[in-house]
Amino acid sequence: MSEREILFAVKEGLGLITLDRPKALNALTHGMVLELEKTIPAWEKDPAVKAVVLRGAGDRAFCAGGDIQALWRESRENPSGTLRRDFFYDEYIVNRRIYRYAKPWISFIDGIDMGGGVGLSVHGSHSVATERFLFAMPETTIGLFPDVGGGYFLSRLQGALGVYLALTSHRLRAADALWAGIADAYVPSARLDELQAALGAADLSGPDARRKVDAVIGRFAEDAGSPSLPALMPEIDRCFSADTVGEIRDKLNGQRGEWAEKQRAALAKVSPLSMAITLEQLRRCATRSFEDSMTIEYRMVQHAMRPDHDFFEGVRALLIDKDQKPKWRPATIDGVTRDLVEAHFKPLANDLVFD
Repeated sequence: MSEREILFAVKEGLGLITLDRPKALNALTHGMVLELEKTIPAWEKDPAVKAVVLRGAGDRAFCAGGDIQALWRESRENPSGTLRRDFFYDEYIVNRRIYRYAKPWISFIDGIDMGGGVGLSVHGSHSVATERFLFAMPETTIGLFPDVGGGYFLSRLQGALGVYLALTSHRLRAADALWAGIADAYVPSARLDELQAALGAADLSGPDARRKVDAVIGRFAEDAGSPSLPALMPEIDRCFSADTVGEIRDKLNGQRGEWAEKQRAALAKVSPLSMAITLEQLRRCATRSFEDSMTIEYRMVQHAMRPDHDFFEGVRALLIDKDQKPKWRPATIDGVTRDLVEAHFKPLANDLVFD
C-alpha cells in the first residue's frame, strides 16, 4: 500500500483521517482498511482524541467504494489468493467498529459516497453532506448486493425506500439524503475547514459528547433545499413493497408515467440474481442486530466470490472491458430459483465473528 493512500493525524483533540486516493475517487484498498483497523481502536481508548473526523481528498469524492477491480484481477491472476476473503472480512470488522464507536465519528461527505464509502459514513454518529454530496448503493449493477451494513440500514429506512435504493441504485443528493436519514446535516463545502476548527475548539467531553457535536454542527448547518422523495414515496411504496422481484417488476409494468419507465429501465440493466438476493438480504436483516446482519452479508459476499458469479461478469462489463454489456446468469428474474438465492445465505466454515 502506498503510504499516502490514507492519512492519520491528531490535531486539537480530533483524530483526522483522510482517504487519499483522489484519482481513484478514494476507493478503499485492503491496505487502507487494515490501517483503519489498526488506528481507530487506539484512538477510541486515547484520552487525547475526543472525536474522529473522516474526509476524502480532492473535490470529487468522499469514497466511491471498495477497490473491486483488485478483486477481479486476483480472481483471474491468482485464483488461490486470499484477498477476496480478507478484504471483506477486515472491511466488515471496520464497519462494525464504526457502528459501535464510543466517540463521535464525523464524516464530511464532500462528493461521491457509494458502496464501501457509505460503510465508513452512515454507521458513524454524524454525517455532514455538502452541495457535492452524491449517495448510492450501486452494487446490483455489478452483480453484487448492498453490503457494508446495507442490509441493516437500508431495511430501516421509511417504507419501501431501502428496497428501492438497493435494487435500482438510485442516487440521492443532500436534500433527499437528509430527509431519508442517511445524512444528518448540510454544510457548504467552503465551510468544512471552519467546522473542523470549531469541533477542535469545542469541549466534547462527557457522556453527552454527541449532543455537543450536534450543537457545533448546527452553527454551520444550512438548508439543503426541498427533497424530491416525499412526493415519490406513494409510488415507491406501491411498487417496491411487493414480496418478490417479479412482483415488483409486474407492479412497475402496471404503472404509467416517466417515473415507472425509469425504474423499469434501471431494473432491466442490473443482475437478476443480485436483485433477488438483495431483496432476501433486506428482509432477513430488517429484524437482526447489526452484527448478525454483517455475518449474513459476509456469507453472501463469500458465496459471490465464485469465479462464475455475476459479480465478476459485472465488474468486467462495467469497469474492466467497459462494454456495458454484462451477460447475467440467469438472464431474467424468472430464471432465478429459490435454491440459487438460498445458497448465498449458507453458513461458512470460517464465518465472520466479532469479539
